[in-house]
Amino acid sequence: MGLAIVVLVGGISLLRGHPLLGGSAISLGLIFTFVQYSQRFNQPIQQIAVLWTNIQSAIAGGERIFGLLDIPTTLEENPNAVEMPPIEGHVVFEEVEMSYNPGEPVLQGIEFEAKPGQMIAIVGPTGAGKTTMINLIPRFYDADSGSVRIDGHDVRDVSLPSLRRQIGIVLQDTFLFSDTVMNNIRYGKLDATDEEVIAAAKMVAADSFIERLPDGYETLLGERGSGLSQGQRQLIAIARVALMNPRVLILDEATSSVDTRTERIIQAAFEKLLAGRTSFVIAHRLSTIRNADQVFMVKAGQIAERGTHDELLEQQGAYYDLYMSQFRRQEEPAAAPNGNRPIAEPAQSGD
Repeated sequence: MGLAIVVLVGGISLLRGHPLLGGSAISLGLIFTFVQYSQRFNQPIQQIAVLWTNIQSAIAGGERIFGLLDIPTTLEENPNAVEMPPIEGHVVFEEVEMSYNPGEPVLQGIEFEAKPGQMIAIVGPTGAGKTTMINLIPRFYDADSGSVRIDGHDVRDVSLPSLRRQIGIVLQDTFLFSDTVMNNIRYGKLDATDEEVIAAAKMVAADSFIERLPDGYETLLGERGSGLSQGQRQLIAIARVALMNPRVLILDEATSSVDTRTERIIQAAFEKLLAGRTSFVIAHRLSTIRNADQVFMVKAGQIAERGTHDELLEQQGAYYDLYMSQFRRQEEPAAAPNGNRPIAEPAQSGD
């Protein structure tokens, strides 16, 4: 409106003051100068309006952030919690029951013992409670009843930092930060030296592709590790856990989203990492758990079958059906003694 008034008044004054009309001339430059003045006068008002809009957005964002931070946690640390001493990896579940919603049990009567250095494989259909079971070990949730003990210590009686820094976890979906490869591995142990980081990468054979990157260990990765393949991201995550040197290791379908060739590379890295550690492995590909000390077939929140790989195959139960459905097309079935067809005709795999 101010600009329109200046132009209108200036234009009328210019016409009335034209020499042909007998008036004194008004410079067009004077009108232009007033136009500039009017625009400069409006600039602070516009800036205040933009600033106020930004303030309103910041207030709304702050309310959401602090609202999230103010949500009370359902998991609280025991005020009398003690420091978890260095552990050996003896994990015991005693009649554990767990539910997210009252009256809807997810785990029922889970009871087992994992001795130090053993590999425990957990298999079963989606939604059976496999991930919930292993989430009780680092105490991401608390059991409704029963107890989870590590080296005789109930996980509810020790401080969370002292517990979780001794447990390594490798998930199916690996998270990498927008930082260098060196710092992404160092996230497993923030005070680690460069030499320790490189040694951890070499231990799991991740250095072979890291050294081929443009800047090696100082290569800057994109958000969530963009620019790397899924297998390379997994190897960095495994190197991160190797740097932690935990006594208990949890692998939650860590090879389910990679191809067979990459799976063999990652599997070789796992063999080095699992040596001497108590490990819990959730896997849909049964090829990764043949050498497990114990295999738990979980169905509807309960351990339906347990034993070694060979023992469960001999039982010809749910685990046998799952195994045959996966390997029917990959392995030549053993013929029956009379030369007829195999003992069981497996169904198609749903995984």
